[in-house]
Amino acid sequence: MINWIGVAAINMAIAVALGAFGAHGLKSLVSAQQLEWWHTATLYLFVHALGLLLVGLLIQLKYISHTTAWLLQIGVIIFAGSLYAMTLGAPRWFGAITPIGGILMIAGWLWLAVSAFRLGHASS
Repeated sequence: MINWIGVAAINMAIAVALGAFGAHGLKSLVSAQQLEWWHTATLYLFVHALGLLLVGLLIQLKYISHTTAWLLQIGVIIFAGSLYAMTLGAPRWFGAITPIGGILMIAGWLWLAVSAFRLGHASS
């Protein structure tokens, strides 16, 4: 069984490291557009890592299944990963997969909403 709290903590550490690298290591090496991609990727990674922390707690409390966590994790890897890759020189068409990650993240949050409404209905 996956420890989603641990995965969330690793994601947060990576977000801090990549954010610092973008702010200090890339500033003079990439264009303003590429730096913006990097910052967007880091923001989404960090925010979804925090969300995954909450989801991990809900999973441990047996309120929800692992589906939300998987959707968020795969989504953020695809979303942020494609933006990081383009910043580091991947072809611009590589950004065509970025929305797939976004859709998976949206699906993860919607799955959490459905799970919460089901939980609320079951306890009524």
